[in-house]
Amino acid sequence: MDTTTFNTLCISFLTFQFLFYFVSHWFSAKVSSGFTHLSAEKQIEWNSRVVSTCHSLVVGTFGLYLFFFDEPTIADPLWGDPSLVTVNIAIASGYLISDLVIILFNWSVIGDKFFVVHHCAALYAYYFVMTDGVLAFVANFRLLAELSSPFVNQRWFFEALKYPKLSRANIINGLLMTVVFFVVRIAAIPPLYIFVYSVYGTEPYKRLGFLIQCSWICSCIVLDVMNVTWMIKISKGCIKVISLVRQEKAKTSLQNGKAD
Repeated sequence: MDTTTFNTLCISFLTFQFLFYFVSHWFSAKVSSGFTHLSAEKQIEWNSRVVSTCHSLVVGTFGLYLFFFDEPTIADPLWGDPSLVTVNIAIASGYLISDLVIILFNWSVIGDKFFVVHHCAALYAYYFVMTDGVLAFVANFRLLAELSSPFVNQRWFFEALKYPKLSRANIINGLLMTVVFFVVRIAAIPPLYIFVYSVYGTEPYKRLGFLIQCSWICSCIVLDVMNVTWMIKISKGCIKVISLVRQEKAKTSLQNGKAD
């Protein structure tokens, strides 16, 4: 790992720690009066999700730009010059380490084994990008999954503030969350493994070495299993809300009919 990458990772880590411990509480109290009425435990999780949203918007937006316009990695997904992508990966890695620290120090409140596994698997995969400069395009492609996090976090914010489940804001966010999560985390799975199949056995693929080959595939499988599991839960919640909306409409229609 070169000095620039290491410094970016450290700055990212410190920035997200600063956001969690100092900025989020102040900002949240300013924009939402309901925040100050939450319990201390809820405020901890709220702050962690604010930081998560900030991270997602930064690396997701930057990643989307790189996905379409970073010519070196587009031309050579396995060995293309990873300079710009490495910056994004370092930012993401700094966040993941920061979030792991926050989770471990607040385990009784926000401890989650799935998140620990997710973060460790992602960090392990990103390590090879930052140290060996390989698979930059693939790593950035995986980072696009972060585009779904703001909607997931917003859903939690609405619940914490006790927004009605059938409120327009909740329903719109829920639908967007389901669609975006599916597009960036589930629909992205087939193209990834089709790409793996297309490069398997080629000379550039062989040059990766057995360790990186295995690490690449294994980390992707772990992350994808978790994404599918989360997608199932999100889909069930979305179907439940749609069902409630239909029941409410039917109930309203029946009441109107009786009134007539």
